[in-house]
Amino acid sequence: MRSAKLEISVGLFVLIGLCAMAWLSVRLARMELVGGNHLPLYAQFTSVAGLKNGASVEIAGVGVGRVDRIELNSKEFEARVRLLVDPNVPIQEDAIASVRTKGLIGDRYIIITPGASEKVLTAEGVIRKTEPAINFEELISQFIHGSVK
Repeated sequence: MRSAKLEISVGLFVLIGLCAMAWLSVRLARMELVGGNHLPLYAQFTSVAGLKNGASVEIAGVGVGRVDRIELNSKEFEARVRLLVDPNVPIQEDAIASVRTKGLIGDRYIIITPGASEKVLTAEGVIRKTEPAINFEELISQFIHGSVK
């Protein structure tokens, strides 16, 4: 009898531990098992070099969302980025989306500079004004070869 109680309590402890590890894995991977509350927006860039799915989207240094998907717009040969943004944060239709780097060799992320328009983007809206990522290698190459303007 005592052995059965011990086996049951160890089994419950292991089960709770496995559930906690699964929850932690999902949270660290930023995955969502059920829907999620976010507003999908799109932005189109001439270059998103180094930007990855899951990168943060920030306004004034505060995380307000993440990059969900990056794909090529084959008609215009530009990168189309799907952003998942907190629906409680209004994004004006004249906002500017820029690809930035954290530090000198850090990760790329998107920063949104708010606009002055009264109109706010709704689901599946498009941020029209964008700034591509700065290509440091090309900039250094131009500087070395004396063609920087």
